Amino acid sequence: MRIDELNAYERRLWEAFPQGRRLDVSETPARPAPADRTGRVDRVDRVDRVDRTDRVDPVVRSDAIAALLLGAHAEPAPGDRPALRLTGAHVTGRLDLRFAEVAAPVLLTDCRFDEAPLLQGARTRQLVMTDCTLPGLTADTAQIDGRLVVSHCRLTGPLILNRTQINGDLDLRDTTVGVPEGEAISAVHAQVGGDALCTNLAVEGTFRLSGASIDGEFDLEGAALRAPGAHALDAYHVRVAEDFTCHPRFSAEGRVILSGATVAAAVGFCGARLSNPGDIALEAVDVTVDRNFDLGLGLTVDGAVKLDGTRVGTELSFRDAQLTREDGTALSLRATQARETDLRTRRPIDGAVDARNARLGTLYDAQDTWPADLRLADATYEALAFPLPAAERVRWIRRTTGGYLPQPYEQLAATYRRLGHEDEARTVLLAKQRHRRATLPAHTRLWGHAQDLSVGYGYRPLRAGLWLLALLACGSLYFALHTPAPLDPGKAPPFNAVFYTLDLLVPIITFGQENAFAPHDTGQWLSYALIASGWILATTVTAGITRAVNRQ
Repeated sequence: MRIDELNAYERRLWEAFPQGRRLDVSETPARPAPADRTGRVDRVDRVDRVDRTDRVDPVVRSDAIAALLLGAHAEPAPGDRPALRLTGAHVTGRLDLRFAEVAAPVLLTDCRFDEAPLLQGARTRQLVMTDCTLPGLTADTAQIDGRLVVSHCRLTGPLILNRTQINGDLDLRDTTVGVPEGEAISAVHAQVGGDALCTNLAVEGTFRLSGASIDGEFDLEGAALRAPGAHALDAYHVRVAEDFTCHPRFSAEGRVILSGATVAAAVGFCGARLSNPGDIALEAVDVTVDRNFDLGLGLTVDGAVKLDGTRVGTELSFRDAQLTREDGTALSLRATQARETDLRTRRPIDGAVDARNARLGTLYDAQDTWPADLRLADATYEALAFPLPAAERVRWIRRTTGGYLPQPYEQLAATYRRLGHEDEARTVLLAKQRHRRATLPAHTRLWGHAQDLSVGYGYRPLRAGLWLLALLACGSLYFALHTPAPLDPGKAPPFNAVFYTLDLLVPIITFGQENAFAPHDTGQWLSYALIASGWILATTVTAGITRAVNRQ
């Protein structure tokens, strides 16, 4: 493009380029009011026309911009630092810089583009677009030595940054991108050497950056992502070297995917709103977070949260969060690992909480926010921040739907033992046996009831002593009043009602009374009952001792 082909605005841009001066073409003067036939300007008419200024559209052709950036201007003089700094222009035509080497930084402010610029495969120092209106921007596989800024802009088409390499920050703050039912922002496998700043970003459509690498912070504070029924944010396998921040005022309609992500600092959703009714609102499977994963402090979720296999270096928190998903699993923590887990939600979670095979570290919870359906099969925790009486914790375990599972009882009992509460541990294990008994056939349940009534399955050994004392007292009183006849009157020892009853009650050990006397009628039936009771007590005590030894 020759200099004589440029319009007035383009000539001014051509002149400002070598020194990198900012050109504001929006400051175009108003056309003067016409004079009357006498040559005078009517004062009222002049003021009215100035109030209704009619400015010329400041058109700058994209070909002129491309020509400048690709070296059409004369060689810069010593000391010049070329840069394209343009404000307020209407850029016509398509700015095509595909696979070009652009040595000068580009800074565009309050510009309006008729067509989406093309920077595919280009290499540039820096690209800054602020307060611009564009029908999209394509910069996939581009290399930007400095920052890429598309801030306070309005895009009615997609922003494409697939495999783009940005050595500085990616700045999308306060920008609006609208591609309903499509991919509004696509930054698959993009590399950002600094921060990804997306504060107050508004997106209609999918924001996809799967496989991207961010060497700084990924900041989505105040962003609003909207893709109902689709993926609002797809950050599958993204790598973030610092914080992944989605609080406060972050909102998403549609699924948010963080699965496979690696975050070297913390992930935060405090105060955010996630909505994907009837489906998964947050999918963060196999995520690795070196510090905190904070899903509390005002987080509201309409849909499920799935964190299966996620590993959290310090605390996984749902403190003061509100999760709702009726008729399904609202929170899935299967095989999740954390040093501390805080489940003190704002109110009980609507839906099931699945923590099977999870390693929860120190577990914080509150009795008034326990979920109605809690699945703890093979879940482990090192400590309970609030142990509570064993009877209350048993009710916590029994919230698990489905059949009998022994491991949650064993885990809880082990926790009480570590705290030195052996009595509470025995209460838990007794509840375990009672739960198991409900799953057995009727005849086996009858024997279980006998063990429970007599010695509490061996976890209440004092009951055996009380039963023995009670039966000893009854038997001694009866036989003292109804002395049985001796079998051999000449050789029988003196009758002693207490030792005779002990001979009947205690198997193996004998005091010589049982074989020397023979009761009749009611006494005979009583002796049978005492013998049977003795064997039941001995058997159940032995079983209890065996269980205790096995636990040791």
